[in-house]
Amino acid sequence: MQIIYSPTFRKQYRHLEKEAQILAEEKETIFKNNPFDVRLKTHKLHGRLSNLWSFSLNLKLRVVFEFGENQSVVFHAIGHHDIYE
Repeated sequence: MQIIYSPTFRKQYRHLEKEAQILAEEKETIFKNNPFDVRLKTHKLHGRLSNLWSFSLNLKLRVVFEFGENQSVVFHAIGHHDIYE
């Protein structure tokens, strides 16, 4: 699986605390093996974001992504629930 990081994702990632960055990397490893692993709580979004998915890093942090072509995934955003806005 190829993961593509959007410019927005990269910027948001850089602003995370170091502990959150480490957690994100651990969860990304799980995601690469199985995007629907129960530890990620992967779910489809609704409304204006209905073409996107999300998974949890912890109770506060999320990654918003979409499945692309040829087994690629685009990570669009990372952060608190306000990333949905």
